[in-house]
Amino acid sequence: MTLTGAERIANILRRKPVDRIGLFEHFWGDTQKKWAREGHLKEGESLADHFGFDIETGGWFNMTANLDFEPVVVEETEDTVLTRDGNGALLRRHKRHDATPEHVDFLVKDRAGWEEHIKPVLRPDRRRTDFTAYREARRHAAGAQRFFCWGGTNVFELMHPVCGHEYMLMGMAVDPGWVKEMVGTYADLIIEMMEMLFGEEGWPDGIWFYEDMGFKGRPFMSAEMYREIIQPGHRKTIDYVKSRGVPVIMHSCGYVEPLVPGMLEAGIDCLQVIEVKAGMDLVKLYRDFGDRLSFMGGMDVRVLYTNDTSRIDAELRAKIPVVKANYGYVLHSDHSIPDQVEYESYRYFTRKGLELGSYNGR
Repeated sequence: MTLTGAERIANILRRKPVDRIGLFEHFWGDTQKKWAREGHLKEGESLADHFGFDIETGGWFNMTANLDFEPVVVEETEDTVLTRDGNGALLRRHKRHDATPEHVDFLVKDRAGWEEHIKPVLRPDRRRTDFTAYREARRHAAGAQRFFCWGGTNVFELMHPVCGHEYMLMGMAVDPGWVKEMVGTYADLIIEMMEMLFGEEGWPDGIWFYEDMGFKGRPFMSAEMYREIIQPGHRKTIDYVKSRGVPVIMHSCGYVEPLVPGMLEAGIDCLQVIEVKAGMDLVKLYRDFGDRLSFMGGMDVRVLYTNDTSRIDAELRAKIPVVKANYGYVLHSDHSIPDQVEYESYRYFTRKGLELGSYNGR
């Protein structure tokens, strides 16, 4: 059998028979620019079209608290720019390369700051999403017979841009009621925005939540604290999505293995990224949870940027024959492809990975 991308991913998320493993990837912007300069990519070309991905994404909500606040430049140097945003946060961005902005300081450091600066202005608003972009992305994916995912952050990733990881995590310990209130407020806002967008433009094939809940070697919180404080927000949003018959992919960077049982209880269908350098082990996760959970990622990107095809081959051979057994795997690096990876190395990775991931003859 030969399936479309949409059919393939729908089956993989339910661990039903497919013709091959799935294929998708994220890239740093510098990688795309480099490959375009080298002539491998055309200007404006869809990466999903170019590489034949099974998934296409679109959407995202602007969950900045105060949409009427114009970001203010506080300081600018040759290399960086420091701005205050509508969450009251000071952010330092680098001009010379793609990177996650550095959070420097926050107006919100406790319950009082939340109630003064954020809660009064955190409301559903049509300006929080681009209806036209969503419509066009959904139409493009349908035309290519790809599985279309709306992608956006959930409650954990929505809180720390407001108060930072430090104040948020301290709040979970010393004022959990405050953090629970933030979780509930953001969960409600996610649902209200989904009702607004999908009620008008139609539901996607899947929902992809981004929740970076770990760092190297351990998660940001215990499994017990996750269940008490964060999981209720996950359950509420995922229950809402599942009530529409739509599956959920959960992205989480860092070491989050202790949180996986709780995320399964919350209703996720697929865990994505599985960051090797943080301590995550794709094969172990598959053996522990592969009967209940699909996976996307877990291929060590550090191996890819050696640009050594023998090492790339070894990485693929060590993992794909194991994790493909229950039909629940999508080939993806363990984060995003950096510009150290040569175009031909990535091409080899996908070609060899799909060859090993074929079910023809099992």
